[in-house]
Amino acid sequence: MSARSHPAPHQPTRPARVVTWLAVAVLIAHALSLAWLASRWREAPAMPLMGAPMLTRTISQQAPAPQPVAQQPKPVVAPEKPARPAITTIAKTTIVQTPTAPPPEPPVAAPTPSPAPVVEPQPPTPNNTLASGPGGNSGPPQNGFAVGPMPPPTPSTPQGSVTDVLASWPGDTRLRYRVSGFFRNELNGDAQVVWQRQKDRYQVQVDVSLGLLGGFVMTSQGHVAPHGLQPSAYQETRGGGRRTVAALDDQFVTLNDGKQVPRPDGVQDTASQFVELSHQFATGRALLQVGKTVTLPLARPGGVNDWTYDIVEEVTLYTPRLGPVQAFHLKPRPVANPRGPINVEMWFAPSLQYLPVRIRINMDEKTYLDLLVDKIEVQ
Repeated sequence: MSARSHPAPHQPTRPARVVTWLAVAVLIAHALSLAWLASRWREAPAMPLMGAPMLTRTISQQAPAPQPVAQQPKPVVAPEKPARPAITTIAKTTIVQTPTAPPPEPPVAAPTPSPAPVVEPQPPTPNNTLASGPGGNSGPPQNGFAVGPMPPPTPSTPQGSVTDVLASWPGDTRLRYRVSGFFRNELNGDAQVVWQRQKDRYQVQVDVSLGLLGGFVMTSQGHVAPHGLQPSAYQETRGGGRRTVAALDDQFVTLNDGKQVPRPDGVQDTASQFVELSHQFATGRALLQVGKTVTLPLARPGGVNDWTYDIVEEVTLYTPRLGPVQAFHLKPRPVANPRGPINVEMWFAPSLQYLPVRIRINMDEKTYLDLLVDKIEVQ
């Protein structure tokens, strides 16, 4: 009996294999797209930025004007005391000289009364009438001149108005820095701080680039108010577009995790503090003197803390293009409940419009970034 032959197993044809691979590729693409969308969903929306500023010139050092200070109330002057009688000492004998009264004058005889003369009434003359103004209006003379109808008041800009407030802030400015530092090895790069204002809206952006190691950008936006900058949003962008945000409204600061905390008066953020402090020093709202301190509430994505800076010294910084620069060193005190070891030291130069000519960002004892000014561009 011959062996029974079995049919060969069915083999998929070439078109079927192509369709299978295409289906697998589509599923993988859908999975990656969903993962990307999920990451973008968790990521905060990008902040709309102002256009690049048009800067046409650079500035150099100038002799700083005396820093203005707030006016102090005038001292109250005590009334003068009456002069005491003069005392003369002669041969251990004290003689008190008192003013003597003048001798009385002889009495004057009263004049004999005489009948009063009769005066004829006279009609009024033009010299005794009040001058009339235009339209026949008249009024009493003031300071020797006749007064007519009052002209309408001339409109003027009151002190402390929005126009006055904005005039005290500089135009668009960019500070370029050379960056050095250390993170497992020496670091080098460049950075810039850009200030922009459109009417009462402002934007401050701190952009640090470290080459192949990447970098980060800190952006603050808000309004210019009579008491200083009033941030409304703060954003940090690091490595591949990961963003952390703090939103600030009139009453609360919304942190990155959605938690809300009360908004302190005068609160700033990590980026706006550089411009706010520069303006305070330039206008005399804060004194840039060794031994003084300045305190700011700072809002960051993780929380709000009061930061106090001590003005610890005046030093000479040697910059690449601007030469030796005298600057005041601000060093932060430790905060009560730190959320990490990061802190910022700053150096402000009166000869360069009180701008921050050096910024040192300390990550920990061995990791830091040091920004030294190289060029300052303005409108």
